Amino acid sequence: MSKINPHVGSTFESWLDERGIREEANTAAIKSVIAEQIAAAMKERGLTKSRMAELMHTSRTQLDRLLDPNNGGATLETLMRAAKVVGRELRLELV
Repeated sequence: MSKINPHVGSTFESWLDERGIREEANTAAIKSVIAEQIAAAMKERGLTKSRMAELMHTSRTQLDRLLDPNNGGATLETLMRAAKVVGRELRLELV
């Protein structure tokens, strides 16, 4: 008789829920995607980090934190300013 795997049918989301880290993982994933999109848009426009920081009226250090996918401390205002500088719009949605 074969053993039945108790994890068959479970989802990654349920695994995260069991460990109490689903919200943290989602937040990190969203921040990572936004940071990558901003970096790609900067590259498309030929913007250096120094120039981007200047256009955002912030420091290069602050921009580095914004572009760091592991740093979740970016404010909504900073994300919106970065999006505007690269010609994009930041949209948030409650679902």
